[in-house]
Amino acid sequence: MAMYNDKVMDHFMNPHNVGELENPDGTGTYGSPVCGDMMKIDIKVENDVIKDAKFKTFGCGSAIASSSVATDMIIGLTIDEALAITNKQIIDELGGLPAVKIHCSVLADH
Repeated sequence: MAMYNDKVMDHFMNPHNVGELENPDGTGTYGSPVCGDMMKIDIKVENDVIKDAKFKTFGCGSAIASSSVATDMIIGLTIDEALAITNKQIIDELGGLPAVKIHCSVLADH
């Protein structure tokens, strides 16, 4: 069984920014046929800055934790800054993921 650090477990057990936004300015959906995970993210944008972000993820703990931390990371950024965030940055922000679970965090990056 893969071992998760405390930060990953906290984002899995108490994910931030879960849900949907009413009348979002943008919505993205991404799914991985490899593990069956799906993620939907809504954003509110004002003057090119992401003011709010909500997500719904169907998937494993790594996918949920990655989505949670990714929404935390993009709020307050411009669209271009948010698009520049890499999967590695998301994993680093989580304090690392077990190697077998790295592919699950790619959802949030996409």
